[in-house]
Amino acid sequence: MKLRCSFSSQKSLFAFGISLLWLFSQGTPAYAQDRFQMKTGGTQDVKVLSANGTMVIVQIPGGSKGVPLADIASVTMAPPPEFAPAVAAYTAKQYAKALPALKGIADKYKGLPVDWVRQATSMVGDSYVALGSFKEAEAAYTEYQKLYPGAGSLQTDVGMARIAVARKNFDEARKKLDPIAEAALKQKAPPVGQGPAYSQAFLLLGQIAEAEKKPALALENYLRTVALYAEDQSAVAAAQERVAVLRKQDPSLIVP
Repeated sequence: MKLRCSFSSQKSLFAFGISLLWLFSQGTPAYAQDRFQMKTGGTQDVKVLSANGTMVIVQIPGGSKGVPLADIASVTMAPPPEFAPAVAAYTAKQYAKALPALKGIADKYKGLPVDWVRQATSMVGDSYVALGSFKEAEAAYTEYQKLYPGAGSLQTDVGMARIAVARKNFDEARKKLDPIAEAALKQKAPPVGQGPAYSQAFLLLGQIAEAEKKPALALENYLRTVALYAEDQSAVAAAQERVAVLRKQDPSLIVP
């Protein structure tokens, strides 16, 4: 039985392996871990370093280069390590702790079309509201709309409604929220990018109803966030907390 390859066979295998290594080296860079889906239809494997609202800075051998954001349809990219602790702090209502980390992420990856950047950017405004810094919140929401037109307008409307709720201007808040809620309830599933805004809109409507001593209506809106529009987990956690409080206060409470 022959257990060893001939010398010529070994040479061929070695040459084949070297060829594969060369081919791989000519394709995806060794450091690439992110992917762009381009508006032209192709993809690019890259390593994203940052974004500034108009360009995405990616690593290249010996340096970096910019890729226009306008040319990118979507990005596949894992969030940085600081993202999860920042969201956890926000969910725990530790807004002063969450804000610097969220703002750092939003500034470093400004305008990048990926969900966790959108979430961090919108949470900057939300944190300012929670801290009573309404002027800074308005600026943050306006910046969000500029960076993410289209669905960004919806998120900005929710943000401005959040400010109105914090100021107890409930009629003003409803003018922003009611059209969003009506559109949401007419759809079987939220369009891409709009789910988080729906989650937050029903949460805010629940808060308004609760403030106006309408617990059944508040419960209904909170449950919509929990069961129907759960894309924003921070909003879901807040809604679940209020559902538990309302049901403890009145175990017989049901939705209208």
